[in-house]
Amino acid sequence: MRYTVLGRTGLRVSELALGTVTFGENWGWGAPRETSARIFDRYAEAGGNFIDTADHYTDGTSETILGELLAGRRDRFVLSTKFTLQTDLDDVNSAGNSRKNMVASIDASLRRLRTDYLDLLWVHAHDTLTPVPELMRALDDQVRAGKVRYVGVSNWPAWEVAQANTLAELRGWSPFVGMQIRYNLLERAPERELLPMARVFDLPVFCWGALAEGRLTGKYLEGATGRLTVQPRDHSSAGSDELVREVVKIAADGGWTPAQVSLAWLLSRPGTVIPLLGATREAQLLDTLGAVDVRLSDEQLARLDATSHTELGYPHDLLRDPITLRDMYGAGWRNIVDRRTTLRRGVADDAFRDLPAAP
Repeated sequence: MRYTVLGRTGLRVSELALGTVTFGENWGWGAPRETSARIFDRYAEAGGNFIDTADHYTDGTSETILGELLAGRRDRFVLSTKFTLQTDLDDVNSAGNSRKNMVASIDASLRRLRTDYLDLLWVHAHDTLTPVPELMRALDDQVRAGKVRYVGVSNWPAWEVAQANTLAELRGWSPFVGMQIRYNLLERAPERELLPMARVFDLPVFCWGALAEGRLTGKYLEGATGRLTVQPRDHSSAGSDELVREVVKIAADGGWTPAQVSLAWLLSRPGTVIPLLGATREAQLLDTLGAVDVRLSDEQLARLDATSHTELGYPHDLLRDPITLRDMYGAGWRNIVDRRTTLRRGVADDAFRDLPAAP
């Protein structure tokens, strides 16, 4: 396992994170405590140190199991949990990003996790009822109180993440240090706005749904027609058979598994991209951990890109047009090297890639 730095914090985190939405069987699926313990131990033995959960996961059981498993070794791990989603159907204020729900959720999570601090608290989802300034001030108060070390954001639009961090910087509050989004070969829409924004703000991206509910393992390809069986909670676009078959073929050619290829593709992306591993069986985790040893060739990456490519749309297509580039940057724009964007692989670097010579 290799490690990367969590944005601008200096905190070292493993290149693969362990997601624990599968810890507990309260929702009719998932892993019992004994299996969860084996999954946790295999991840730790591989050098993994970033654990992700939420107060909502399996009605709190995920946090309870983690609290038991972390006993005696809590400080060795970077522990993150989330708040926002409703935890009590009879309490209207047990959902959302208000200060009241935040404080109550943190205190309940700390009890279940058997710890007195969280390394990272995620805002689990977007809530238009709570103004961004109110939320960021309330989060900063929790950091200053010592309950939380860092804060992050999940499932927000790019413009509002940018607004929140700009506001935090101006007012001396704790900014978001990471972003958690759905991102995989079958869901590349974040490349339009979220990922360019994350690179500019130096926000590491944690990817949930990294295997698209198992679709990218190829196990749902069936029959002579190769049609994909869609799961009830599937979030991916339809008509993705061709891509899944390409993943399976590349895996077979390289002696890997489709899951390893899909995760290796995420690890190859610009910026800091950290897949969240989820498993209900020990064998599944061991398989996905093998992704760190997969090195996809330029040719293989090109094949995956050609099959999964998402059109960026306006204004990105206009801003990548050669004539527009010439008019914006001048006729000699290809001779301009901006080390800030080159080193950080930022927006301009992506815009200049693979374009024809300027007229």
